[in-house]
Amino acid sequence: MERLSKVLAHAGVASRRKSEEMIQNGLVTVNGQVVTLLGFKVSQKDEILVNGKPIDKETLVYFLMNKPTGYLSTSTDALKRRNVTDLLLPEDKDYRLYPIHKLEYDAAGLLIITNDGDLTKHLTQPNIELKMEYNVRLKGIMIREKLRELRRGIVLGKKMIEFIDIAIFELDKKNQSTLVRFVCKDVTSKELREVFEKLGHPIKNMTRIGFDTLNLEGVARGGYRRLKVQEVKYLFRDLSTNTK
Repeated sequence: MERLSKVLAHAGVASRRKSEEMIQNGLVTVNGQVVTLLGFKVSQKDEILVNGKPIDKETLVYFLMNKPTGYLSTSTDALKRRNVTDLLLPEDKDYRLYPIHKLEYDAAGLLIITNDGDLTKHLTQPNIELKMEYNVRLKGIMIREKLRELRRGIVLGKKMIEFIDIAIFELDKKNQSTLVRFVCKDVTSKELREVFEKLGHPIKNMTRIGFDTLNLEGVARGGYRRLKVQEVKYLFRDLSTNTK
């Protein structure tokens, strides 16, 4: 059960505030009865009309965000830390949004946020060729043998973490750190931290810079944009590893 005003906003009828005004003005009926109570709750089975017309299903939206560190990708947190949805404009906060392939609290970079469950299911199914690119600052100076080890793949539990492409971009001897850039698939930011811990080079900071064919061009840290229609369609393509 959800508040009627929230359901109207999710359906793209109007903003939450405008939806409340429409309810108070007697423009909304639920199962044939006019509702003017702002706290009124409805279920998916209820028939909702606005000005005598049934509301559409919730409008699907797709955002590409440049997530800063210090923000959660999850919707709930006992510590009441900031969430990526806090970065959205007021008119975009009325959607029931969730991220695809979350980034950890201390990780930054490209994050896809949507209310489309079909896209989420499509991009999180097992055994797909979904590539992601990262810039990672590591503690310590990485030697060539460690780089070769990464290129061969790292076993993490029962899973092989494969690096499709990895290169050292900077060796900072003064601060004893190494900047690497790599492309990988079917791996979480948490697993990446475990991989580099195992290798003896804990991650200092991590930024996802690529998600499939998408990148952060034109999107400042903490900002976001809507995905274009063709970008969404391309994400829905067949990503199965069995595709020939």
